[in-house]
Amino acid sequence: MAEENGIGRSEINGGFASMDSMELRWVFQDDDDEDDDDSVMDDHNGDDNSRQLHGGGLESDEEDEEDTGEQRLFRTGPLIDPFDVEALEIPSAHRNDNYYEELGVGRRIILAFQTLGVVFGDVGTSPLYTFGVMFTKAPINGEEDVVGALSLVLYTLILIPLLKYVLVVLWANDDGEGGTFALYSLICRHAQVNLLPNQLPSDARISSFRLKVPSPELERSLKIKERLETSVTLKRLLLMLVLAGTSMLIADGVVTPAMSVMSAVGGLKVGVAAIEQEHVVMISVAFLVILFSVQKFGTSKVGLVVGPALFLWFCSLAAIGIYNLVKYDSSVLRAFNPVHIYYFFKRNSTKAWRALGGCFLCATGAEAMFADLCYFSVRSVQLTFVFLVLPCLLLGYLGQAAYLVEHHTENMAELAFFSSVPSGVFWPVFLIANLAALIASRTMTTATFSCIKQSTALGCFPRLKIIHTSRKFMGQIYIPVINWFLLVVCLVFVCSISSITEMGNAYGIAELGVMMMTMILVTIVMLLIWQINIIIVLSFLVIFLGIELAFFSSVLGGMGDGSWIILVFAVVMFLIMLVWNYGSKLKYETEVKQKLSLDSMRELGPNLGTIRAPGIGLLYNELVKGIPAIFGHFLTTLPAIHSMIIFVSVKYVPVPVVPQGERFLFRRVCPKGYHIFRCIARYGYKDARKENQQAFEQLLIESLEKFIHREAQERLLESDGDDDTDYEDDSSSTRVFITPNGSVYSLGVPLLAEYINTSKPISEASTSEAAKPGMPGDPTGSDAEQSLERELSFVRKAKESGVVYLLGHGNIRARKDSWFIKKLVINYFYAFLRKNCRRGIANMSVPHSHLMQVGMTYMV
Repeated sequence: MAEENGIGRSEINGGFASMDSMELRWVFQDDDDEDDDDSVMDDHNGDDNSRQLHGGGLESDEEDEEDTGEQRLFRTGPLIDPFDVEALEIPSAHRNDNYYEELGVGRRIILAFQTLGVVFGDVGTSPLYTFGVMFTKAPINGEEDVVGALSLVLYTLILIPLLKYVLVVLWANDDGEGGTFALYSLICRHAQVNLLPNQLPSDARISSFRLKVPSPELERSLKIKERLETSVTLKRLLLMLVLAGTSMLIADGVVTPAMSVMSAVGGLKVGVAAIEQEHVVMISVAFLVILFSVQKFGTSKVGLVVGPALFLWFCSLAAIGIYNLVKYDSSVLRAFNPVHIYYFFKRNSTKAWRALGGCFLCATGAEAMFADLCYFSVRSVQLTFVFLVLPCLLLGYLGQAAYLVEHHTENMAELAFFSSVPSGVFWPVFLIANLAALIASRTMTTATFSCIKQSTALGCFPRLKIIHTSRKFMGQIYIPVINWFLLVVCLVFVCSISSITEMGNAYGIAELGVMMMTMILVTIVMLLIWQINIIIVLSFLVIFLGIELAFFSSVLGGMGDGSWIILVFAVVMFLIMLVWNYGSKLKYETEVKQKLSLDSMRELGPNLGTIRAPGIGLLYNELVKGIPAIFGHFLTTLPAIHSMIIFVSVKYVPVPVVPQGERFLFRRVCPKGYHIFRCIARYGYKDARKENQQAFEQLLIESLEKFIHREAQERLLESDGDDDTDYEDDSSSTRVFITPNGSVYSLGVPLLAEYINTSKPISEASTSEAAKPGMPGDPTGSDAEQSLERELSFVRKAKESGVVYLLGHGNIRARKDSWFIKKLVINYFYAFLRKNCRRGIANMSVPHSHLMQVGMTYMV
């Protein structure tokens, strides 16, 4: 399997063995290097194009515009893009697995209880309603119907939760993070398929696409990669699938609490004859309010409390199942023979097909296991499911079937679980069942929080307040707005659809929608990243997608019962994410088009046409390349500008965590006398943005000083006497290079003589932070050292004078000649979302006296 956590170092074999220590890169020569002199940096909109050679294979970034420049293979040496260098230095994200290996026995037991309380609540409560919904759609006509339905449930449990999710899908995690957006992020790291705004090639190089020894699987993987990268249609389709799966998961967060609580409280109709369905609804509403109110206490605290309760629930399932098997009819064990599924369909035909929707409810916690993976390790989830959860569930269903063989009246079948509970332990089991239902509801709610956090970080959901409830696990979060929004929708759903059968249908629609999207994404991961044999992948896809489509056809047949409400809710969430992604991407592209040219800055001179006051100005903007147009507003609006300007772009990269020491990437924007830099502050989608102001500024300045040190050393190695130019033109001899596919390129090796005499490896020279740029007896080195000390002194004095945060807020409006739909989407829907989302200022602990804000409207 392709390695995910390595450092992106390119190696050229064969005839280029002598250049193993150099990084080789495919680049397009462009005569216009105006914007920041970013000759080897590429942004998402294709201002420059770069390609990188990996282990004998060619990885190419998609070209958004036709480029007529000559393609050359350069050895970048010490003179390389700081963004790319620092991106390559990022170590792999820290997985939770390392933490679990250090745990003692007692802590492992506590962790097992937390795993039960957070991950398995949903699938654990399925015995409350599975048989009830099945036999409502396909009434029992005899013992064989019970055995056939049981056989269908047993093999659904084995195929979907066990074989598909526990043994395969859980391994397709993104450094411990699960869910549809984690899968999408994983794919984006190995192929340039993202359509999200604010992307850079350095993002993909954080986890490189390492190639294996040539094989049919590798060749197929490269072809799939090339096809995905060159087809805009496939990129858009992939994003649509991800958004659809996420919207279904959010809808699942509404249905799961309603279904679990209603089915658990419904047991009162067995214990108290006077209880009617209206009473069940009212009690369920009260339970739901309590459930969502305690969500803010966090996963660890609540999980530790409810973990033992869920353990008792699984033990109760197993004990009641064994009791009923012994007392009533142990012959139901023959349901492990799958031929009874055939007999069930042969006897009931259409009714059996309708009952498939109810049967699927036994597997409705599988997606929550994957989405909640960020809370625990893969191994802990697998072991807990195989050795505790699955055996207890199988015994629970076997016991219910044994009871129904002798008591298969309509009323008994509708409340199969509570009817099968021995009368002496009914109330204790009823209490445990309700606790388990509340836990199941929390399982899907926490999965929804995790998925929304990922989609927000990747630019597909409006920014919201996110509270991290654990200091040890960054994935444990609470989103207040989403929590109360889910509560309101859930209450509306419960009050409008009070039938368990109709809820079960809606439940199936939401869960199957997520599962099918996950199935497609995992298939891409298997082909692109794992590079598994195509026969195995196709078999996996055909079998499991075929099963899920059969279930989906059954639940779609019952949409007239009222389950269409949840489908409408999912469509609304899908449109919200689509509008936000479209508006954000359009806004970013417009800012790129309207950025200031470097020539205009040079015309203003080092003073920028105004007074340079002591201090550092951090200008926040989404632009990652070029000078933002909003900077011109600051120059024309303010009477003075700070002596040092740093353009800060906060962006999320497709990894869960970015180490604190690798947070910032720097490069110089203008000649040295301007004292203008660009900084990209990178965060993983699990990173917390709420940082201390002093700590943030200290880390930023330290990173800037390291960059200045490294830049000075690179200039010295180039023997470049001009301090005001970033790079000199490359001039070197060329050789012809023919790739395996027959394409012919010219191979340029600039400044080769300088590297031949260098004893240090180039990678060490380019990233060294402690080495002094000056050399004894070298007047050029002495001048360079003095220049370095002057600039570092200037930085320290500017820091002592104070740091001011300059926030640029860019809004977009559709032009008057735009289409009506575009005006509606941009001027009303996107504007409404942007106005009510969380501003970036809310994530910074900065006094208002240190803030300065300027707004700007772009016509698109």
